[in-house]
Amino acid sequence: MEPMFLKDVEQHRGEDNYSRAIDMMKGAGQQEYPQILHMFSFKIKATQHLERFTQEIMREEAPLSPGIRELIAAYTSHLNHCPF
Repeated sequence: MEPMFLKDVEQHRGEDNYSRAIDMMKGAGQQEYPQILHMFSFKIKATQHLERFTQEIMREEAPLSPGIRELIAAYTSHLNHCPF
């Protein structure tokens, strides 16, 4: 995966679940992972609303099942050449 433009954000290591998730994926040899996790770790307070929004959109009761919503998100990411 190519390095991010924001080196300070990518190199930040916090004591949070986002940094741990990044480390776990890298440790498992995963070449690509969602780089937004770096921003979530770097500015936790600023990104908490994005996490809540995403969880509500993807998991709360809606006309489409969570599985179909995940499939749409994965397909959209694929079209955008973005790891999901």
